[in-house]
Amino acid sequence: MWLHLLTALGLLFVLEGILPFLTPHGMRRAMLQTAQLPDKVLRIIGLVSMLLGLVMLYVLHG
Repeated sequence: MWLHLLTALGLLFVLEGILPFLTPHGMRRAMLQTAQLPDKVLRIIGLVSMLLGLVMLYVLHG
């Protein structure tokens, strides 16, 4: 179990690092735009992201 969790965390770090590595300017611009979004929109984006992740896990391991 711990091996799977650490593998997933490592993959998360790799995926999170792709955008700033390839286009730091684009990443900075995206972060500035995200910071200006209302809290409600950010919460909805977070909820959709979590639900999508849960659906993916269910489909893959269900």
